[in-house]
Amino acid sequence: MSLSNANLGDWARLPFFSDDLPAIAVAVEKDERDILPSGSDVFAALKRTPRANVRVVILGQDPYPTPGHAHGLSFSVEPHVKPLPRSLNNIFKEMIDDLGSAPLTGDLRFWADQGVLLLNTVLTVPSGEANGHKNLGWQKLSHQVLSAVSDKPCAFVLWGKQAQSLAPYISSPKDGTNPENGHLMIETAHPSPLSARRGFFGSKPFSRINTWLAERGEPPINWTDA
Repeated sequence: MSLSNANLGDWARLPFFSDDLPAIAVAVEKDERDILPSGSDVFAALKRTPRANVRVVILGQDPYPTPGHAHGLSFSVEPHVKPLPRSLNNIFKEMIDDLGSAPLTGDLRFWADQGVLLLNTVLTVPSGEANGHKNLGWQKLSHQVLSAVSDKPCAFVLWGKQAQSLAPYISSPKDGTNPENGHLMIETAHPSPLSARRGFFGSKPFSRINTWLAERGEPPINWTDA
């Protein structure tokens, strides 16, 4: 599979693309398994949400390993996918509890168009083998992205221990109590069925983000209507 990193705008200036991507691309090309998502979708999250537009970051682990599900944005799936992946289903349950409704499909690209960067920490996965590419070095990209978007106040959603372990790469003040000067940090359990009841349910991340944005004089995120 060939990785297409065209049309990345300012993201292309990150050192990852010159220093790390070439070796990762060779490793992916040599992998004879079915690799997901398609090569044109691997960097879809960055292409869809330019660096200057980022207002919210939601970190995921790696793409869905089921063929036909992943399209390069964390937690999002192609609009035809039914039933929804279990983590996304729990996200929608929490959204209904928080906001009263949820999107009609699992396609979250309309979030990305509003400045929500849906970034996985690993951008490829062999079909049927979750975390199968965790050792290729993709994480360096997420480290650099987090550092880059930390130059202005941003809402960071870190669900689960793996996402929370990346908090040190968020370099600006992490004071969510002062919307003028700091980030909003939302750190809870992961929405997966194994952990959602340990603090994800009831956390109300969507209304909290919109309240924070309103306090900054920014328009809210439309979470529910594509």
